[in-house]
Amino acid sequence: MTLFEPDLFGNVPQLPEGLAVAQGMVSAQEEAALCSHIDAAGLEPFKFQGWLGKRRTASFGSAYDYTRGAVLPAPPVPEWLLPLRARMAQWAGLAPEALVQALVIRYDPGAGIGWHRDRSQYGTVLGLSLGAADTMRLRRRRGDGGFERLSLPLLPREAYRLDGPARWEWEHSIAPVESKRWSVTFRTLRP
Repeated sequence: MTLFEPDLFGNVPQLPEGLAVAQGMVSAQEEAALCSHIDAAGLEPFKFQGWLGKRRTASFGSAYDYTRGAVLPAPPVPEWLLPLRARMAQWAGLAPEALVQALVIRYDPGAGIGWHRDRSQYGTVLGLSLGAADTMRLRRRRGDGGFERLSLPLLPREAYRLDGPARWEWEHSIAPVESKRWSVTFRTLRP
């Protein structure tokens, strides 16, 4: 199975270096339990410099304060996330404890994320998509001022890793969802 559809000329784009995808990171039963836990996690609207986003979030281990531009302590990673953190760390070749931040998000219909790179205080990014399928859009500036662009389907229970050039040279965004979607993101701190 290919992640990308061929273009008009039959060319299939390759994943950017540092982007990896793993299907079936959790079972359907685990997915349902994770979604329930996320909904009960004290979610608040995403806050960015006085603006409230449509998605609802909670951070554990550490949190990024967009007003201060700093990483701050957050409540410890809850017990219900520890097995997932260990599984995703093993897949990514990391120690579970290296994943110092966990961010849980619920996207209600119409919610998405605009173009960005995760804050530079964080290093490797591991994400898990739950609920409705969606699309991660990726772009990288070309020398002529335009953008190289890709769209990555995010299937339910699928994990992704952003590291290396995919993490530092490419921006990503999440298309607004039509149906409810949840995600779990783990991050390392940069040395």
